[in-house]
Amino acid sequence: MPPSKLFINGCWEDSACDRFVDVCNPATGEHITTVPDADSCDVDRAVAAARASFEKKTWRGMDPSKRERILWNLGDLLVKHRDELAALITSENGKTLRESAGADVGPAADCFRYYAGWVRKIYGETIPVDGPFFNYTLREPVGVVGAIVPWNFPLQIAAWKVAPALACGCSVVLKPSELTPLNALRFAEIAMEAGVPEGVLNVVTGYGATTGEALALHPDVDKISFTGSIATARKLLQSSSVSNLKRLSLELGGKSPNIVFPDADMDQAVKASLWGIFGGKGEVCSAASRLLVHADVHDRFLEDLSARARKLRVGNPLDPATQMGSQISARQMDRILDYIESGKQEGATVLTGGERDTAGDKAKGYFVKPTVFSGVKPEMKIAREEIFGPVVSAIRFSDADEAVRIANGTVYGLAAAVWTRDVRLAHRMAGEIKAGSVWINTYNSFDSGSPFGGYKQSGFGRDLGSYALDQYTNVKSVWVAL
Repeated sequence: MPPSKLFINGCWEDSACDRFVDVCNPATGEHITTVPDADSCDVDRAVAAARASFEKKTWRGMDPSKRERILWNLGDLLVKHRDELAALITSENGKTLRESAGADVGPAADCFRYYAGWVRKIYGETIPVDGPFFNYTLREPVGVVGAIVPWNFPLQIAAWKVAPALACGCSVVLKPSELTPLNALRFAEIAMEAGVPEGVLNVVTGYGATTGEALALHPDVDKISFTGSIATARKLLQSSSVSNLKRLSLELGGKSPNIVFPDADMDQAVKASLWGIFGGKGEVCSAASRLLVHADVHDRFLEDLSARARKLRVGNPLDPATQMGSQISARQMDRILDYIESGKQEGATVLTGGERDTAGDKAKGYFVKPTVFSGVKPEMKIAREEIFGPVVSAIRFSDADEAVRIANGTVYGLAAAVWTRDVRLAHRMAGEIKAGSVWINTYNSFDSGSPFGGYKQSGFGRDLGSYALDQYTNVKSVWVAL
């Protein structure tokens, strides 16, 4: 592909700097193209375009029914271009084509359709107050939004932020990961095709330390919505404090406990546990990376899980028969392998996997074999830190109290799952586990209408559902003396 440009004010623009980012195919190691590493001057232009569109009301001043149709049309166009977008995502990310189409493009399209339905339902209320007054509230768009999205679900998570922001009438500057920028640039073109006016959606590419920091520090950005690491979130909080106290919403990953009781449907629990950690090659914020299994069924459960993991077909993500693709980069692969080595050194047992996969053409890419650890203790590094790869740490427990203590024993609180036929136990666990999402007898179930976000250091604020609208609006109270 030829070198790309920035998408600002509805046009392709060259960067003001001469720094570029190489975009590579992680499954083959091949170079795809380059994109600009946008600096503060580039971000200034993108933010200025977004601000001008906001102040001129080219989007927020449009008839709500028209904005609704445009967002719905955008969802339809994403479906129309599903194959093209999925191929782009797979080439950048290394996930299977099936996952790119079904778990990235599909949910992104649904997200825009969902928020299209909210455009004409964002309104205030009248409030009975003392005295001769009429009091009412307005819900107004927050302004210019900086959306910083990760590389694991690049289009889906972009939709989680852009769709509600546009539904509320905001203008957006989107910063994709430097590893997966191409789908975001194509998405901006499709948004224009759907009817989104110039300047309402802009895309700047580059590294977090340059492009991301410039966006976070910019005094004319009113809100940042971020999905990524705790370390980057801390920098965003600092940037907000020294710039304009911009509003933040943060989703920061997890170390999600997947808890299996002896009365669970074992076949369903094993299947869900398999895909809960190896789906998306484990590079999933809500991955079922901690497997808590009751002592009564522990050995049998792990034997079944390990057997299925060994049979997973790892390879070319463009091959329809492939079940798990490559890790996103050599750096991420090495990080995963370092965690695997630490698990071995701390005394955990590798039941399957535990090494790089270099069979055949896979030697050219960044593949890690599906890995199952047993004998893991809660204090081990692989049980406490987010690995972000196809590695599951199995921990034995004896009763519900112990399961809760282990589940809540990390700094994270993004998601959790409970497998049991006991309704009372299931609801007790859901109430006691500190996580933003708790699945009962299922794993990684999502819907555009259901909120997603974390407790503790997994962040604050919510994507999806009506709760996300609060992140992109201000409430104004109006008093009228009668």
